[in-house]
Amino acid sequence: MTFDEKELVRGCKQRDRLAQKQLYEVFGGKLFAISLRYTKNRTDAEDVLQEAFIKIYEHIGSFRNDAPLEYWLRSVLVNTALNHLRKQKPWKEFTDLDGHENGLADGNVTLGNFQHEQLLEMVRELPTGCQTIFNLYAIEGYQHNEIAEKLGISEGTSKSQYARARGLLQQKLNKENRLDNETIRKK
Repeated sequence: MTFDEKELVRGCKQRDRLAQKQLYEVFGGKLFAISLRYTKNRTDAEDVLQEAFIKIYEHIGSFRNDAPLEYWLRSVLVNTALNHLRKQKPWKEFTDLDGHENGLADGNVTLGNFQHEQLLEMVRELPTGCQTIFNLYAIEGYQHNEIAEKLGISEGTSKSQYARARGLLQQKLNKENRLDNETIRKK
């Protein structure tokens, strides 16, 4: 589907329903995929996406065309997902873990052995706090001080949640790799 970003934004600012529909059709799938990374199930992901699009339509006037529209939309969606999660305060269940390393546990697993969907599911299976911090740091590219500020937690909590997420993912990857290797040997 081809579209003129400036025309699309102009139409949405004028509350043109066709422009709003086209905006959803162009970006809805990408934003839903991001929403799935922050939630535990499709229903919550759909709720976050719907709430994000309501905010997008209400606040499209604040988009200044100084960056690609997709970046602004992603930012609205991530902030909406964080607000959704903030109500649960999932990162409060852990304290800072001094000495917890930010590296993966040692192992010989490569991500190339896994499908994208398998990896996404492993991330979604993490405890909510770990999942959120992992998404913000490893995928969205925020630094721990920025995450701490966004979530109202300490930088140490962000680091420890990320380290825990990486450790849990490594365990899942190792387990899946062992199961795959055992299946191959049995054939």
